[in-house]
Amino acid sequence: MKTKLERMERNEVALEIEVESDRLEQAMQKAYRKVVTKVSIPGFRKGKAPRQVLEAYLGKEVLFEDALEEVIPQAYEEAVKETQIEPVTQPKIDVVQIEDGKPLIFKANVIVKPEVKLGTITGLRVEVPKREVRDEDVEQRLEIMRNRYSKLIPAEEGTPAENGDVVNIDFKGFVDGEPFPGGMGEDYSLELGSNTFIPGFEDQLIGAVAGEEKEVKVTFPEDYHAEDLRGKEARFEVKVNQIQKRELTPLNDEFARDISEFDTLEELKADIRKKLEEEAEAQTEGMIRQDLVAKAVEQAETDIPEEMIENQLDLMVQRFEERLYYQGMRMEDYLQIAGITMEKMREDMRPQAERSVKENLVLETIAKQMGFKVSDEDFHRQIEKVAKEFGMEAEAVAPSLEGSRQRIEYGILLDKAVDYLREHAEVVFVEEQPDVPDVNEPEVKEEESGEGK
Repeated sequence: MKTKLERMERNEVALEIEVESDRLEQAMQKAYRKVVTKVSIPGFRKGKAPRQVLEAYLGKEVLFEDALEEVIPQAYEEAVKETQIEPVTQPKIDVVQIEDGKPLIFKANVIVKPEVKLGTITGLRVEVPKREVRDEDVEQRLEIMRNRYSKLIPAEEGTPAENGDVVNIDFKGFVDGEPFPGGMGEDYSLELGSNTFIPGFEDQLIGAVAGEEKEVKVTFPEDYHAEDLRGKEARFEVKVNQIQKRELTPLNDEFARDISEFDTLEELKADIRKKLEEEAEAQTEGMIRQDLVAKAVEQAETDIPEEMIENQLDLMVQRFEERLYYQGMRMEDYLQIAGITMEKMREDMRPQAERSVKENLVLETIAKQMGFKVSDEDFHRQIEKVAKEFGMEAEAVAPSLEGSRQRIEYGILLDKAVDYLREHAEVVFVEEQPDVPDVNEPEVKEEESGEGK
């Protein structure tokens, strides 16, 4: 087989592929054996007509068609490996020559990954805030845990609702005097101060008592997810069915024993501090790596094919649809509730898709330039990491992930490129004290929780 490669405009290449006549003849003979069993030719039993007779009866083009379906995909894949191009689209095939006794010649035009011209990838300087866990952070986490494992008890009759109370309500919403999708609910539990509803809604229920009916007026935010409701004024008819107050458990050793594996409150606090410190360290490291990738991408030069962006958008939409499915929602329902079209959703996702494509291209180029490879040890180490996250043994997880090996190895390769940026970076910690985000709490005994019971 012979292959000629010609680079066209931008990221398109043309492959001219010549396949030996013997190989074409083998495919023709195979096509004959397949077709002859399916047709009846006068004078011959089904499947027994000679090839020359079949060709005369149906036309040689029938065999050519079947033969090309076998030969062209195989020859194209071999040409891709030989030329080491990386296609991002399906090829456009044009048969140039197909005759008995002569080589098959066809052209394949395809869009390939673009070349990337890297900028500086060593000595990149990033500044990140120096994060420290304060006593207040530990106390705040304790209060969150205390609220989570509190008990809800009905408020005494006539007691007005306060921030932190859970109110059970029925509500009907109207815009311009008409009901709107998603604006109605019954037997809905809402914690006042949680900022779950439209801004201003919960504030107007403070002071209400059980059995009271209230009119609540709000204005939808300009960035509200349903486009047709943005900036609109709405009126809600609300009935307060019940008010519940939280009964908080005292913070003592008994509290620690009830919700965790620890015997004392001080041990629980120490564990919370440790986890907050680990999370702060992980988030700082994540910020460093993210900033380094952004700087490497900013300095790189490449011409991204539109097809790669569209492919990435397809992947993002697919993953989003899968998440919706596991939440029990269809894409059609989501689009209706959100008040957007699929075209609008893809448009909103486009900047992220472009960023992801360019990041991957830059990291791939770094990995290729540095000669990084993914070993079996790297792959199995990743399997062990995934298994640990799910609390399982690696042997139990491995079979289900083997089918995704190529995708997993690609991720490992990109991580190696980011590791390289990190190892050769200049990191400056600046004095700043941002809030430390919430982290995973110590393991607790779920059956001990009294919330909602």
